[in-house]
Amino acid sequence: MATEFVHMTEELLEQLMASATPEAYLNRARADGDLVARDLSGYLHELLNKKELTRADVIRASGLNTTFVYQIFEGSRGVSRGTALLLAFGLGCTVKETQRLLTHAGFSQLYSRNRRDAIILFCLEHGYTRVQCDDELYRLGEVPLLDDKSEG
Repeated sequence: MATEFVHMTEELLEQLMASATPEAYLNRARADGDLVARDLSGYLHELLNKKELTRADVIRASGLNTTFVYQIFEGSRGVSRGTALLLAFGLGCTVKETQRLLTHAGFSQLYSRNRRDAIILFCLEHGYTRVQCDDELYRLGEVPLLDDKSEG
């Protein structure tokens, strides 16, 4: 992957704390590719190309509206955290890719101490589809991804 993060978050934190100024850290990290200022649309296109999928594939697998998905990919529509997760399943993302997608969308990453997030993480790790994940969420008394209207 062309924009793979070079260092782990803990290493970057150590480098930040050891820097003389915030600018020194930011300039070095940007030069090394550790800070990637990329929008959600750009990251979605990167994943689409990497996985050799079409937007139609993502629409089918995510359960999202066609026009809405095209607008997200164009960058003319924002997403909720729930929609970002639906896109992650539609793209067949790994846990790492999903966490990065959530970050690019401006949301907190999935957290294993949160019951619902833990179920979603399990499903991602085991290659579940969005439908299979929704079934698990429902079975365990949590709101399915496709039914989550709480975040816009």
